[in-house]
Amino acid sequence: MKNIAVLLTVFNRKKKTLECLRKLYDQRIPEAYSLEVYMVDDGSSDGTSNAVALEFPKVNVIRGNGDLFWNRGMHKAWIEAMNKKNYDFYLWLNDDTFIFEGALETIILDSKNKDDRSIICGTTQSLSGSKLSYGGRNENGELIRPSNVLKECKYMNGNFVLIPKFVNDLVGTIDPVFRHSIGDLDYGLRAQKKGVQVFVASKVIGACDNHQSLPKWCLIDIPLKRRLKSLYSPLGNSHPYYFFIYENRHHGLLVAMKHFFTIHLRALFPRLWKI
Repeated sequence: MKNIAVLLTVFNRKKKTLECLRKLYDQRIPEAYSLEVYMVDDGSSDGTSNAVALEFPKVNVIRGNGDLFWNRGMHKAWIEAMNKKNYDFYLWLNDDTFIFEGALETIILDSKNKDDRSIICGTTQSLSGSKLSYGGRNENGELIRPSNVLKECKYMNGNFVLIPKFVNDLVGTIDPVFRHSIGDLDYGLRAQKKGVQVFVASKVIGACDNHQSLPKWCLIDIPLKRRLKSLYSPLGNSHPYYFFIYENRHHGLLVAMKHFFTIHLRALFPRLWKI
């Protein structure tokens, strides 16, 4: 029997979290595979943990202090799983990602096709089905469309990602130095530096609306004080401190220094980017 630890971090999205778990538990699990869920609730005030415990009593609910956010929450779930059992796979799952029927079977078979020695990244589409939203990306950051064959990618979003034990033993867990974002991109690049390939799953695995939009620190009509607060928010996708670590690690000191400067310049003078 091969065991899969499903890892997710949640915060105040009770309805979505329950729907996400329903879609997961509705999956047909291939013979000789089993799964256990580790869910970090990072301080939800909407009753998420109690609702999950009532409907899904087998879920391992781990309480966060409200300061973990996504990346450190995923790390906490991962460590908890490893301390409990020597799992064959670790599956990342976002609670706003609603996987389609057959998604679990697809990603398991895709991994098996690569001898369970590669990372398999699932692709999602918008809830309307009109466009792709998250998944594996090429060198230019463009999403790669699944086409019934495995395609290698450079960057990966962490919505639905299968990490085999071989990769976990080689690369380790997601890096808790990052607080909310960036950790998924960092993990994929760290793995590739160790010779691990990252592939886009052969089919679109689910639906998740794209949340990407210009952050407040880029907007002209937002006052300077609020722009700077937004820039250094844990939820910011280009937090200068964490983004510098990521770029220095993967693109070199000069690139990291350049973008550290231009990020602040854009926050101070967003009008320059409108010219």
